[in-house]
Amino acid sequence: MSKMNADVILDAKGLACPMPIVKTKKEMNELAPGKVLEVQATDKGSKADIRAWAESTGHQYLGTLEEGGILKHFLRKSANEETEVKEYPNIVQNDELKKKIESGESIIVLDVREAAEYAFNHIPEAISIPLGELDARINELQKEKGIFVVCRTGNRSDMAAQKLKEKGFDKVFNVIPGMSEWVGPLEGINDKGGQQ
Repeated sequence: MSKMNADVILDAKGLACPMPIVKTKKEMNELAPGKVLEVQATDKGSKADIRAWAESTGHQYLGTLEEGGILKHFLRKSANEETEVKEYPNIVQNDELKKKIESGESIIVLDVREAAEYAFNHIPEAISIPLGELDARINELQKEKGIFVVCRTGNRSDMAAQKLKEKGFDKVFNVIPGMSEWVGPLEGINDKGGQQ
C-alpha cells in the first residue's frame, strides 16, 4: 500500500470525544488551503466523528488507515476559506427530553454514539445507530415521529441532526449537552439507574 503523506501530523492519541475534533478544528484553522492533515487517534469513535466533521465544514475526508491500534485520519483543507460549521438550529435541553419521555409521548430517542458507549449506558428505549452507520440505516427511522438525537456532548448529534434534515426528516432535535450530563433513567452494563 502506498504511503500517505501528510503536511502536518496531529497527535490525538489517548483522547476521548470531543477532544480529537476540538484539536482537529484548531489545527485545520492554521493549515494552508490544500494541505493534508494526518490525525492520529486511538478513540474508535473518532473515525465517524472526523469524517462527519469534515463533511459538515467542506474539508475533504481522504480516509483512515489503522496501524497497530492507531487510527490515522487524513483530511485535506478546502481552499474555500468561508467554510463555517453549520450548527443545527433545533435544539432541546436534556431536561426537556426527560419531560417528554416521562409524559409518555411517542418519540424516538436516537443515540449516535459508538455501540460500546451505548452498551455501557443509554436512555431506556433509545435506538442505537452510531453516526458512521446513519446513512446506511436511515430507513430504520420513522419520519413522522419527533426524533431526539443524543451523543456524549451534543457534537456528533449536531452532525447527525443535519444529516437527517438533508434526508427529509423535519422533526429532528439535537439534545444538549447529551449523555455527559444526563440525569434521567439509564440502562446498560453499569446500570446505576440514574437519579430520580
